[in-house]
Amino acid sequence: MPEMPEVQGLVDFLGERTRGLRVTTARVASIAALKTYDPPVDALVGAGIETAARHGKFIDLAARTDAGEALHLVFHLAKAGWLRWYDALPATVIKPGRTPIALRIGFDDGSGFDLTEAGTKKSLAVYVVRDPAEVPGIARLGPDPLAPGFDRDALAGLLAGRRTQIKGVLRDQSIIAGIGNAYSDEILHAARMSPYALAAGLDDGEVDRLFAALRDTLAEALAAASGKPPADLKDAKRRGMQVHGRRGEACAVCGDEVRSVFFADNSLEYCATCQTGGKVLADRRLSRLLK
Repeated sequence: MPEMPEVQGLVDFLGERTRGLRVTTARVASIAALKTYDPPVDALVGAGIETAARHGKFIDLAARTDAGEALHLVFHLAKAGWLRWYDALPATVIKPGRTPIALRIGFDDGSGFDLTEAGTKKSLAVYVVRDPAEVPGIARLGPDPLAPGFDRDALAGLLAGRRTQIKGVLRDQSIIAGIGNAYSDEILHAARMSPYALAAGLDDGEVDRLFAALRDTLAEALAAASGKPPADLKDAKRRGMQVHGRRGEACAVCGDEVRSVFFADNSLEYCATCQTGGKVLADRRLSRLLK
């Protein structure tokens, strides 16, 4: 799933490549992906792109019509979605139901992009709105962890009183925006913290470590994504991972084996030596979690 660093990389790319262009094509190939109907998608045709922005893991392309109406094409790539950019948009006809393409956008210089989604579980979401706050997922977002006002005390305030596992807190978009399964694994590994530690139970030193790990991990990932075209962002993300997606490999810090815990529809990765005092966490599907 694309998370904050990759989404920001896409936003930077789109902002540079599309600002000042006019939309010539706005074609939905998967009606299930479209979550709004007013304004209609074809209201984008003829509008000029003004800016690209990120809200958590949502991408927002702001456009304006000749009549002065502000429109926002907002999309969330979910677990298996991606953006495929073309310097020259293909002329092939999209056949709904027979393609991984959910949406095609074309511009007046001949360029454009497809939003695609792999697999059978479709979660990619597309909105055309007059204000991004009309998107329910954006309206519910918590603070951005790299925003100027997000400091150590702000994080401590979000954790206080939450008797919830810290892994879940980091992934909850209504608490902190932009972090998903992969970067929560990476942050907790850098903080030397069990994914099952309770947020409310962290002492001052642990909050300090968590805040430093959060800012450093995301800043490094953002730097790695900066300036890369969409086609290269996924590989950049994989290369930067210390534990996520590295089950069975040696931990880069201590050399212990990276282990996984499996859930119904995802998994987490961690290093027992670095994070849990050597304790191996039990598979949640089989037995009670060890802490």
